[in-house]
Amino acid sequence: MNSAQIEIQLIASLVAIACAIPGTFLVLRKMAMISDAISHAILPGLVVGFFITQDLNSPLLILLAALTGLITVILVEQIQKTGLVKEDTAIGLVFPALFSIGVLLISKNANDVHLDIDAVLLGELAFAPFDRLFIGGTDVGPKSLWVIGTILTITIGLLIAFFKELKVSTFDAGLSASLGFSPVVIHYGLMSVASVTTVGAFDAVGAILVVALMIAPAATAYLLTTDLKRMLLLSIFFGLFSAIAGYWMAHALDASIAGSITTILGLLFLMVYLFAPSNGIIAVLYKEKQQRIEVSLLTFLLHLKNHSEKRERHVNHLREHINWQKVRAKTVLELALKNNMIVINNDIVSLTKKGDKFTTQAIDYIITNEDAQIEGMKDDFFLFRG
Repeated sequence: MNSAQIEIQLIASLVAIACAIPGTFLVLRKMAMISDAISHAILPGLVVGFFITQDLNSPLLILLAALTGLITVILVEQIQKTGLVKEDTAIGLVFPALFSIGVLLISKNANDVHLDIDAVLLGELAFAPFDRLFIGGTDVGPKSLWVIGTILTITIGLLIAFFKELKVSTFDAGLSASLGFSPVVIHYGLMSVASVTTVGAFDAVGAILVVALMIAPAATAYLLTTDLKRMLLLSIFFGLFSAIAGYWMAHALDASIAGSITTILGLLFLMVYLFAPSNGIIAVLYKEKQQRIEVSLLTFLLHLKNHSEKRERHVNHLREHINWQKVRAKTVLELALKNNMIVINNDIVSLTKKGDKFTTQAIDYIITNEDAQIEGMKDDFFLFRG
């Protein structure tokens, strides 16, 4: 592995970490698509900064682009506050307009400039090591590495310093205000960090990968945990893993590095979306199946409690009286027996003391909704727990 390969992976890793931190809070605040708006709307800021300085390496470009990102957020919020359109519509109105202004400025004042789709949208990490930073004539490494490294250092410092304020304002803006933390200041501080991160990563990886690294790792982590610190760590891990794995996938396929990283991010999200222990599709479908069986069990127990006639409680007549199919009746009977809710003598089903108690509590809960929650009742009576 040569030095260029190491530098590419290092840049991709630092971008992944830098994007994962603000991305986690954007996902939690339900503002995921604002990163897409920022990544496109910064173009006029970059263009104006270049016209002023005539230097693509000037820090003013980053400052003006970040300012454009903040303007994007403010415009989206102001349009949304009118109540006439929703946030996604407001984003769809603002960022194409700002992006178009940037394109018009370029076409009007710099007709000879070629906007490369790889550089602007896809990014090309393979070229990042060629853009070197020289200090006093000494080559100190890729410029992108220093830019994103500086942004990441500042981001981590701000996260440590304002973690409590970010956490409170993210989950309860009212509580944040009552504790003396201005949710507005925290909000725009977060948007500033997201804007600066987007600008810093834009040159190296492009708009599409910036959005993917800011949202996909956080969305994947969101399906696995409800703990904020753990979500941050998982987001960083998923971002790092995708950056490294995506690079080697691109190396093996001789394909776009940014496209490969984004593909790995998509596959990771798909795997977690399907197989997450609590929120995955398979787990949710299994829980729904359990709930349907539990409702059927409760229906069956209520039927037994309300009927003393033997013919109504005969095993062979359950399907007839409750209109169940054979498989469903068998499943409910086995669950009731397993949990010691019923006994069967001469094919006649009767409630046990435990079953009678559970059914009585369930009736109280259904009528009054004041007794213990149904989940607590299931814990007490060991449904699905042998």
